[in-house]
Amino acid sequence: MSLTAKPLTPARAKISSVGMYVPPKLLTNADLESMVETNDEWIVTRTGIRVRHIAEKGVATSDLATEAARRCLAARGVDASEIDAILVATVTPDMMFPATACLVQHKLGATHAWGFDLSAACSGFVYALQMGAKLIESGAHSKVLVIGADVMSSILDYTDRTTCILFGDGAGAVLLEPAAADEVGLVDFKHEVDGTGATSLYMAGGGSLHPATAETVAAKMHYVHQDGGSVFKVAVRKMAELSESLLKRNGLTPADVDCFVPHQANLRIIQATAERLGLPLERVVVNIGEYGNTTAATIPLALCTAMEKGMLRKGATVVLASFGGGYTVGSTLLRWEI
Repeated sequence: MSLTAKPLTPARAKISSVGMYVPPKLLTNADLESMVETNDEWIVTRTGIRVRHIAEKGVATSDLATEAARRCLAARGVDASEIDAILVATVTPDMMFPATACLVQHKLGATHAWGFDLSAACSGFVYALQMGAKLIESGAHSKVLVIGADVMSSILDYTDRTTCILFGDGAGAVLLEPAAADEVGLVDFKHEVDGTGATSLYMAGGGSLHPATAETVAAKMHYVHQDGGSVFKVAVRKMAELSESLLKRNGLTPADVDCFVPHQANLRIIQATAERLGLPLERVVVNIGEYGNTTAATIPLALCTAMEKGMLRKGATVVLASFGGGYTVGSTLLRWEI
């Protein structure tokens, strides 16, 4: 018996639907004033954050991811059984294994889907987006769910004001499908990692180097630690550099960008990156004030915000830019097709 290769039809991928979910519980700056030495003015001035959504105890990343995925599929009118693959970007998986994608697959009832998790901190979503796009472009799949989800409150030290004021919980999902003949969809991307930044934004405990022990817990090794000054400088420079280089490679300039969707880490980082690119703020999506830094979820949440505000129209030229622990950096160029 001979084997015959399945013919593959290359096709560019497009985002065909988006969905988001944030837990209803709010943690305001006023709430934080009673928990740690800080105040509303200090937080707003330095970060732009006013409130963040926090998951209740027992609510996991897979729960947020599943609800965002349900909303994404409902907006497109697609049943979960039609999904071919599920990619979940997260640094707060429900557990070390199985992958959160397996748990989402089961909760969704996506009986024909396979999937996996991707860990790239705040750049996780844009990295997973390209993985999903390649599955579409190869012709192997026609419907891929890409989800960015994190319950950052589960790894925060609420006595450390340098980190606990920054993060919130949330999830965002996009559906990838083949672009039609008259559509463009995802055009190009640039990704980088720089391991020299590993000690500037990290969680030391819980892995094979420092598995959980009474000593690692006492040393607060299972919480996020960050050197804010170092992260700020590199984030602004690298998000701008990668985005500008990506545009140039495709014969474009920042003036051609209709909507810039940056990672929502800090309002000052967003503003400085936009200024470096020469982009007016009316073309930059900002929602950090309402959600804080939701890590892998910030960009899909920002896409939903952009749609709500009318910043995205069919045919718009869009750039996504991210920066995260690792360091990880990513920029994506796409044509909006919804």
